Amino acid sequence: MITSVVGRTFLKAYNTKYGKNFSPKEFFEEEFWQLFFNHSKYMQWVTNSPFVQMKKGQKPHLLDENERREKLENLFHKAENEIPDASFAIGYPASETKEYASTSGLVSDVFVPFDEDEVYLSWIGSGLGVGVAGGYTILFDNPEITLQTFEGWKVYRKYLNDPTLTKLRGNQINTWNGQWLTYSWDKKNFRDDFDFSDLESNGVFKIDSSLAEVNTVNWSRLFFSMSQMFPKYEMMGYIYGFGQTNKTIGFIPFQFKSGTKIKEVYRKLFGGVYEDAKQFESLFGRHIKRACELGSVGLLALQPEGLKKVMDEGKKIAFKKEEDLIKYKAYKTWLKAMLSKNKEQITDYTLGLAKTIHKYRLEGTKLDRKTLIEKELFTATSKRGFVEALTKMLKDLSQEDLMVIKQLKDEVHLMTNEEYGYFSTLLKFDYAFVENNSK
Repeated sequence: MITSVVGRTFLKAYNTKYGKNFSPKEFFEEEFWQLFFNHSKYMQWVTNSPFVQMKKGQKPHLLDENERREKLENLFHKAENEIPDASFAIGYPASETKEYASTSGLVSDVFVPFDEDEVYLSWIGSGLGVGVAGGYTILFDNPEITLQTFEGWKVYRKYLNDPTLTKLRGNQINTWNGQWLTYSWDKKNFRDDFDFSDLESNGVFKIDSSLAEVNTVNWSRLFFSMSQMFPKYEMMGYIYGFGQTNKTIGFIPFQFKSGTKIKEVYRKLFGGVYEDAKQFESLFGRHIKRACELGSVGLLALQPEGLKKVMDEGKKIAFKKEEDLIKYKAYKTWLKAMLSKNKEQITDYTLGLAKTIHKYRLEGTKLDRKTLIEKELFTATSKRGFVEALTKMLKDLSQEDLMVIKQLKDEVHLMTNEEYGYFSTLLKFDYAFVENNSK
């Protein structure tokens, strides 16, 4: 099972990095159990497992160390003597001989020989799952990612044990992993001497009068942070969800080079790097399930959620608030990235066109030019309608502007229908930007 595979990848990397020779069972007892379960607050809740099966009168947060050790021994006994099932081997099929209210996930009908080690590795691998918004978890079979995730385990345990953070709830290890990787690999915002208040200000934690918990990170924020560490990589991720009903999407390629492309395009268009990374990057990305339906998580999957509505309904950006400008920059960056994905040069071509079209409108004395632009040019759903509107403009243009519009006509003819959709939307955004700045 993939949980065991990832667990094995991690353990090999861990033993190499720290000069250890732990077997899966030794690591589980010495490190994993100590961090995850040998405390009043668990880091992970595994339904039907020995750690959550309580005797009469027992409560997880009231167990003493002997009682917690007993539950560990129960797991050892099962691993040694029973055929693995989902109650003590994470990601394995639910037992058909026990009436557990569970469904199976990550299951193959190909028989895979197993041994006791696989049980402990499945726990380790499961603890390395990276939770994202939408109710899904991602497993990356990569030594560097698993080691970095492990470093975050110790931080989460520190906060769970902090006597000043009694409201912080446990059992959120996968959610924490997503936030930890996003923050610790964010080269702009990460600080070596971070504390709880730093994490709270970065949106890692949510606190109210009765509860403190880890927020679930948007997958796009995680994606952009990881793209800083793997700028030219494509990497497989396994996407699934454990709950009352287990969900399995499967292996999906993550094209981290697309995150690099977004940053490159932004730098060419606007100079430097975006100031509010959290707000900017959170605008990107479809729902994780919709993104996976595309077959890979890359540029197309990063389409800003709000952009589709704008494209379908033809709405304008109002430019009344600061976040409107951030939206404009995010939408423009993605559209330009899609249009230039197979090109070496990235130019701000549409902004110049928008200025030419806006100049054409201002030079008119009646509303006919405004109507032509807003009711014909920018509402054209096909290249033909767009070119016909441009043709109506030609008779009123100066020689210089005439050459610009003629070149535009030629370029639109050569666009695919998909490219035209991106281009016309980008031109409308730039026109609205120019119009707003001229007031």
